[in-house]
Amino acid sequence: MSFYSLELCAGGGGQALGLEGAGFHHVGVVEYEPQFCTTLRLNRPQWNVMQQDIRNFQAGNFGDVDLIAGGVPCPPFSIAGKQLGSDDERDMFPAALNIIAKIKPRAVMLENVQGLASTKFKDYRENLLKRLSRLGYEVEWRVLNASDFGVPQLRPRFILIAMRPDDMPHFVWPLATNFPPTVGEALVDLMGANDWLGAEDWAERANRIAPTLVGGSKKHGGPDLGPTRSKRQWYELGVDGMGIADDSPDMTFPEDKFPRLTVRMAARIQGFPDSWEFSGKKTVAYRQVGNAFPPPVAKAVGRRIVAAFGRKKITELESLGELQMRLLEEPITKKSWQKDKVPKR
Repeated sequence: MSFYSLELCAGGGGQALGLEGAGFHHVGVVEYEPQFCTTLRLNRPQWNVMQQDIRNFQAGNFGDVDLIAGGVPCPPFSIAGKQLGSDDERDMFPAALNIIAKIKPRAVMLENVQGLASTKFKDYRENLLKRLSRLGYEVEWRVLNASDFGVPQLRPRFILIAMRPDDMPHFVWPLATNFPPTVGEALVDLMGANDWLGAEDWAERANRIAPTLVGGSKKHGGPDLGPTRSKRQWYELGVDGMGIADDSPDMTFPEDKFPRLTVRMAARIQGFPDSWEFSGKKTVAYRQVGNAFPPPVAKAVGRRIVAAFGRKKITELESLGELQMRLLEEPITKKSWQKDKVPKR
């Protein structure tokens, strides 16, 4: 059975890609920024990519949609911003709710930064839940860490699921896998791609998962790894967080110097497959990566939505089976899962 979704605020395609992997067919993928739309069309020419502000979106053009999903802009709730919430002009939750009210999908999946789960935004969050309840949905939310789903980065995200009353009792949140590779394991082949002699030693130092990538916004933030605290955490992993490199270090790069990540390396840290290309120059390409919702997390949650639609009960044993299949089908690197051992923390 086929299920159809409408993706709002798609960005560089992380959530849309993950939901595609979960079995959803996108009837529309909406994104405002032209360079981001170019990325989406480049990777999925079959998708109906629409360059639009969702505040002007004509929802009446869509019929039956099983899922509306979206990663509405996070600056209104991000600790890296001013946390203005509903007073921020970039708050797109009202527009998303208007679209949901008009289309009335079977389910809704919205993701945002962990800040939306904080006490500061309790009133905003409760108003959001009440609005969805008035539309006839039962609502649950959780904060999920990307590292619990095989992604070599902590990246806690607020995930909201709203479903019709007959579907929600069958929805079960995905279990944590707790098997992320370290940064070194995930990136050692890319660090050594241009014959840098220090790649193996660097990988030994980068023996933990990454801190949360920070992509910045169109108005603020450049191609670097975020605020001072984030840069310090990257430094402890042997990474220069002051910028993004154009290419991997080569054999002339000093073995004792800290390399910078490339856009491709950052994309691996987010859980994108290497086949996914990002359009634009370094700054705009990195912004697409740094602000993305990791595809493996979207896929894991999407699979549970599909299971609820199909009234399929997923036991813990079945979840472990899903994990084993995913590790066999979608290794993050060529080397990550070839050894029969638990990766180093």
